[in-house]
Amino acid sequence: MKTLPLPPWPAEKLAALSSQALMHAVRQRADEALKRCRTVYPSLPAPEVWFDLKGASAGQAHLGRGGLRFNPVLLSNNRQAFFDEVIPHEMAHWLVFHLANGSRFKPHGREWQTVMRDLFGIAPKVTHRFDVQDAQSRPYYYQCGCQMHRFTARRHSLVVKGHRYRCRHCDQTLVYSAFGKR
Repeated sequence: MKTLPLPPWPAEKLAALSSQALMHAVRQRADEALKRCRTVYPSLPAPEVWFDLKGASAGQAHLGRGGLRFNPVLLSNNRQAFFDEVIPHEMAHWLVFHLANGSRFKPHGREWQTVMRDLFGIAPKVTHRFDVQDAQSRPYYYQCGCQMHRFTARRHSLVVKGHRYRCRHCDQTLVYSAFGKR
């Protein structure tokens, strides 16, 4: 018998939710995923849920903190995918970690893949394909011969310390541009 994914949330309902209501709905979805996990592991503890993840990561099972972290920018921009894939993905990590010897399993190894397929009815994909530009702070602009590049504060500080970057397309050294896009 093929396992079915968690029941879908209507796209129009997700699209209409405010930020606060969306966070509440994510917690509800995490509870739905937890209930499914408890069908195979009844004593699985409930994870805390936070919305403090930044950058290109959509979600994270933070085992040391005892919960799941989600990126609020990527959540807002990719609501359906979060409910269909990201929340079950992170809950699968949560379950696998709590199994006997779970801390020794590879994060996206056979055990995690089995939970994704057999418990959540989802193809086990390791990474998302979301547009992360809105979620990443890249306020520093660098110019080459063919385009403008956006750097994070970390990469910019490396340039200030003497590190040099080249464009992958035109092979020119990237030069800081204080004015950004024109």
